[in-house]
Amino acid sequence: MKNIILVAGATGSLGEKICRELQTRGANVRALIRPESNPEKTEALKEAGIETLVVDFSNSSQLVAACSGVSCIVSALAGLKETIVEVQTQLLDAAAEAGVPRFIPSDFCTDYTQLPEGSNRNFDLRKIFTALAEKRPVRLTSVFNGAFSYVLRFGIPLLNTKEQSIAFYDGKADWKIDFTSLEDTAAFTAEAALDDTAPRYLRIAGFRVSPEDLVRLSGKIFGTPFQLQNQGSLEQFSETIQKVRTAHPEGEQELYPAWQQMQYLYSMFAAHHDQLDNARYPGLNWQNAEETLRSSHI
Repeated sequence: MKNIILVAGATGSLGEKICRELQTRGANVRALIRPESNPEKTEALKEAGIETLVVDFSNSSQLVAACSGVSCIVSALAGLKETIVEVQTQLLDAAAEAGVPRFIPSDFCTDYTQLPEGSNRNFDLRKIFTALAEKRPVRLTSVFNGAFSYVLRFGIPLLNTKEQSIAFYDGKADWKIDFTSLEDTAAFTAEAALDDTAPRYLRIAGFRVSPEDLVRLSGKIFGTPFQLQNQGSLEQFSETIQKVRTAHPEGEQELYPAWQQMQYLYSMFAAHHDQLDNARYPGLNWQNAEETLRSSHI
């Protein structure tokens, strides 16, 4: 059973990278594919020598068979309640029936244990799954990576390249925000999947930057330092988000409606890691803030 790792969500960007990182570490990788998954991405996994199993997640016997002989399951599934709560629970129950000892849920985000209910809809779904999962006889390990560093390329208010501005909130100009690249998250997760002694929570950040740090970096990379813009208090921001959410109920059926994107920005300033577990697995090369920003400037 040693080193057989099953990856759910393997056709996604993070899941595919986790599969390849596991391969480089000598693991036998089994990719669990849903019937509606992109066939071209499935074929790419096959060509890479990864075992692929197309499984209907509502079919418990298929799931149990897919989990047979597996030492750890990594879920890189993305979606709303149907996926994060219901599908992951189906997978976890199959893991328990098949005797899989370990499960890494799709918790690749800010440390939601520090955030109150209602701060972030997508994080709340992960809390619901966690409450269910901790009642199952499978050992959990969550990897909290903060925000994915690629969001800094999207012109978000935190780093608005069009307006050449950097947002912050009252008393938070020096607040360190955790960022990790997809590649680094995948490499660390692969190590954790192969680590039978991995703890319940692992917290990582490829780099940590404050709005003040971004001012200095923007000057170095873009030639002109961007201007800090105070957005008011986090409490006011939270109230604004709730008003936008109430006004757009259709967003409840969308993965990233405008108000959910606002919630992610709120989370960046509301929670960060007190300690990092980066050093748990030596030899990983972490992408830094300057590398990330330079890649967005190309």
